[in-house]
Amino acid sequence: SGQREWFSPPPPFCFLAPGFPAEPESLLQRAVSVLHSSYLDPAARGGFQYSRAIPVENEAFRSELGAFARAKEAAGYGREELQETFGFLLFDKEEEARAVCQTGLRVNSSSISTLGDPAKGVYVSKHADCLHPRPWRHGESGYIVICKLIKGKVRVIPEDYTTTYTCPSPGYDCHVAESRDPASARPGPGQAFEQSQCYVYEVCAGGPAERPRQVCPYIML
Repeated sequence: SGQREWFSPPPPFCFLAPGFPAEPESLLQRAVSVLHSSYLDPAARGGFQYSRAIPVENEAFRSELGAFARAKEAAGYGREELQETFGFLLFDKEEEARAVCQTGLRVNSSSISTLGDPAKGVYVSKHADCLHPRPWRHGESGYIVICKLIKGKVRVIPEDYTTTYTCPSPGYDCHVAESRDPASARPGPGQAFEQSQCYVYEVCAGGPAERPRQVCPYIML
């Protein structure tokens, strides 16, 4: 991987709620710690630079994440199923990243379809160094949105490359890909990207929710 510097200029508006003090250095350190702990390849630590972190202050997102957790706990989900983890999204344009931070991650936002119908769920990456299928290029820059994520009940499925998209599975909240043979060759960027995807969905009133509550934008870099 080449050196890839993430640069975000000062925002024209702020995600901070009134009276909430900005702590950019500590927030950046917290965000980088999350990213480093989520790399697929530990050697990737030396290949990326992050220059600015902006908190996503949206009480509705946080409340809905908590409501989702409470509802699933009442339904008998265990601690591991309710554990908060992180998912990652990459954007070339700042306005695209900001839009997700403002309105949440919605269905029909992904061109990926290997784990489920993108019109009925959303895709996030579980590895912060596998955010697109192309090799990293030296000096390339962009914007990352870190999301808090509750995976819930996870179904492991084979990747489907046909146009017959897999639907959300009743009784589950997330699809992930079957693990590849550990004895096989190290996957290329495209394979690593596909293997890192989580397909997340929520079924409400018999149909898919436009914005699954278990994905909550947290920090933009």
